[in-house]
Amino acid sequence: MTKKNGWAPLARRLGPCTAAFAFALVAVGCSPAEPANPWAPGVDSRQEGADPLLVGHRLMEAEEYELALDAFTRATLDHGLTPEILSSLGSANLGLGRLGQAEDLLRRAVKQAPDWAEPHNNLGIVLMERGKTAEAVQILKRAYALNNGESDAIRDNLRLALEKFENTPHSDDQSTENNAYKLVQQGGGSYAIRKSPDL
Repeated sequence: MTKKNGWAPLARRLGPCTAAFAFALVAVGCSPAEPANPWAPGVDSRQEGADPLLVGHRLMEAEEYELALDAFTRATLDHGLTPEILSSLGSANLGLGRLGQAEDLLRRAVKQAPDWAEPHNNLGIVLMERGKTAEAVQILKRAYALNNGESDAIRDNLRLALEKFENTPHSDDQSTENNAYKLVQQGGGSYAIRKSPDL
């Protein structure tokens, strides 16, 4: 007697639920390859293993401030709004000439990390650019003290701020060196920010 359904005895032995599961497994195993599920998680398009914070620092050194800002923004997903992220976002905005945003972000970084010299230095640069020279001098003095005078970049920025504060309004004819400030990042690296005509 020919069996009409070869799976019937198996279904009777396993029960309806288990048999249905077995049929599903066989169907998956025997069916030809199908296109990937469009709703399945995709591959991360970011550089695998590359920390966007480190990428942002490299872009800052290359003076690619818009790309650096994007990288630092992505870094918030991994790190949150830490003082380093806030300082980095502020520094990138300074490079782009967005002084108001830069000042706000750097003030937040300084508030969260009052004993960290780097955001103090970078805030001092923004304040100089915004004409708040007296406050810039105080902030840079604090940055210099926090760093124990070990950073050439912070020392140079403090010197420029003091010169700017002491100079009269008619002494704007300064050397090109005075048009370059140095942002500093965690770990001692520095970025040179050159004053552009529209700042």
